[in-house]
Amino acid sequence: MKRLIVLFVFMCCAVNVMQAQTQPQAQGYIFINSEAVFKSQTDYNEAIKQLDDLAEQYQKEIDQAFADLDEQYNNYIAQRGYLSETSRKMREDEIINREKEIKQYQEQVFGPEGDLMKKRLELIKPIQERVFGVINSYAESNGLGMIIDRANNQTLLYYAPALDKTEEIINLLNTK
Repeated sequence: MKRLIVLFVFMCCAVNVMQAQTQPQAQGYIFINSEAVFKSQTDYNEAIKQLDDLAEQYQKEIDQAFADLDEQYNNYIAQRGYLSETSRKMREDEIINREKEIKQYQEQVFGPEGDLMKKRLELIKPIQERVFGVINSYAESNGLGMIIDRANNQTLLYYAPALDKTEEIINLLNTK
């Protein structure tokens, strides 16, 4: 009976060893600060500046259009008493239509499918793909099962600084 128990324990250990050998070895994890990684890249900073400048330009155009609309409205208010009913209705319609046009333009530029978002994808996506590619190859070459981003992670209460490999990722990016 003792031999049977020993044989059973030995078989269980052998099965566990075989399972461990057939399963992937990626069990470690590290932390990185993706914000620091991206900000370390010159092309990313240039793209962000270009996007900020473009957004500022669009915002100035929209602000000017609204200022012109306000002026048009104030002129209408000042002249309203002297206008016929037909002229008042026509001017009110012009003001309402102009406001709709400005808001449509604003949505066309700043909306989720807008020009600024399209430009952002055009400029930032290749940089993101390069950074994420380096992170993935780092994880694979170091047998990591997980990389946790600590940038703006409000649920991360503690991490060991020795597990932060942000600088290694930045160095890999800069050597490519």
